[in-house]
Amino acid sequence: MFYHNKRLQYYRRPERPDAVYAMKIQELIGGTFGEMTVMMQYLFQGWNCRGPTKYRDMLLDIGTEEIGHIEMLATMIAHLLDKAPATVQEEGASDAVVGAVMGGTSPRDVIMNAAMNPQHAIVSGLGATPSDSVGYPGNGRFIVASGNLLADFRSNLHAESQGRLQAVRLFEMTDDQGVRDTLSFMIARDTMHQNQWLAAIEDLEQSGLETTPVPSSFPLELEKREFAYQFWNNSEGNQSEQGRWAKGPSMDGKGEFEYVANPQPLGPEPHPPQPDPKLHGTGDVAHGQPGNGHSAPPLVERII
Repeated sequence: MFYHNKRLQYYRRPERPDAVYAMKIQELIGGTFGEMTVMMQYLFQGWNCRGPTKYRDMLLDIGTEEIGHIEMLATMIAHLLDKAPATVQEEGASDAVVGAVMGGTSPRDVIMNAAMNPQHAIVSGLGATPSDSVGYPGNGRFIVASGNLLADFRSNLHAESQGRLQAVRLFEMTDDQGVRDTLSFMIARDTMHQNQWLAAIEDLEQSGLETTPVPSSFPLELEKREFAYQFWNNSEGNQSEQGRWAKGPSMDGKGEFEYVANPQPLGPEPHPPQPDPKLHGTGDVAHGQPGNGHSAPPLVERII
C-alpha cells in the first residue's frame, strides 16, 4: 500500500520561467537514467526480491523516494513553463530569435534548442510529460530487475552514477538559483545512493549470498577456466598492459590476470549452411533454372 504526503520532499521554486530549460529537465524524468527508470527499477527489484527482508525493505524505501523526485521535477517544469501560452509561441514563431526568447532566456537558444518543446503546450498543457528531453517516452526496457541482487545492485550503482552526472550537467546549464537549489538536493541524494549501493554490494558479498563472478552459483569447472582471466589486446598499441586488469591476482581472488599481447582466433572460418531452396535465399550453389517460374509450388501450398 502506498500513501502520498502532499508536501514535497524538497523544493525551491525557480526564479523565472524558462521553457527551453524545462525541455532539458525532462531528461531527469524520463531519460535512460532518469527518475522514472530508477523508480521502476528499484520497486520491481524489491517486489521480486526473494532474499533477506532487509534488502527488500531497502529497495522499496529508495524506490518510493524516487517517486517523490519525479514529483519535484514535474513541479519544477510546471513553474518553468509558466507564462508560455500557445499564443505567445505562435507570435514568436514568425521570428526565430523572438521565438527562442519566448521559449527560453537567450537568443543563443536559437542555436542550442530553437524553442520550447511543443508537446509541453500541445500534449500536457504546460506540464511535465513521462518522456525524455527529445520527447521519447519513458521505456520499461531500461529497467533491470533480474532476481540476482548482486547483478542488480551493480546496475543500480551505474544508474545512480549516470543520473548524478546528468543532474550536475543540468546544474551547470542554468544560473537560476531556485533551480540550482533543488538540483543541489537531488545531487546530494544521488551521492547517498551511490554510497548506498556500494555498501549494499559489500554487505551482500560479505554475507556469502552472492560473490564475483555473478552468478556465483554456476560451477566454475563448467567454464573454460584457461580463458577466465586473460586480457586480450584486441586493438593497436599495448598501453592496456599497464592496467591492474593485466597482471596480478584477479579481483575475485580465484585466478591470476594474464596479458595476451597478440590474441589469435580460436575457431574456424565460418561456413554457414546453404539455404533451403524452398525459401529462395541466395546461396553459393545454383538451384534449378533461375526465373523460369516452374521451380516449385508456392510455399503456403507446400506447407498445407
